Amino acid sequence: MTTTHETARDRMIAIIQGQPDDSSYDELLRELAFARMVERGLADAEAGRTISNDEMDRRIRTWAK
Repeated sequence: MTTTHETARDRMIAIIQGQPDDSSYDELLRELAFARMVERGLADAEAGRTISNDEMDRRIRTWAK
């Protein structure tokens, strides 16, 4: 997760620099998107915006109907 003094640009540069030199544009974009999704998920968890596994199981079962 980003620190209070690390900018979004700094984080993106670090993610890109951590990728292989022969990474494609699409691969880099996927890595950036994945990192952002993880950051958002962690922020949601820290803020209590989650549901239990039982509740998720119940919701998924309604999709099949």
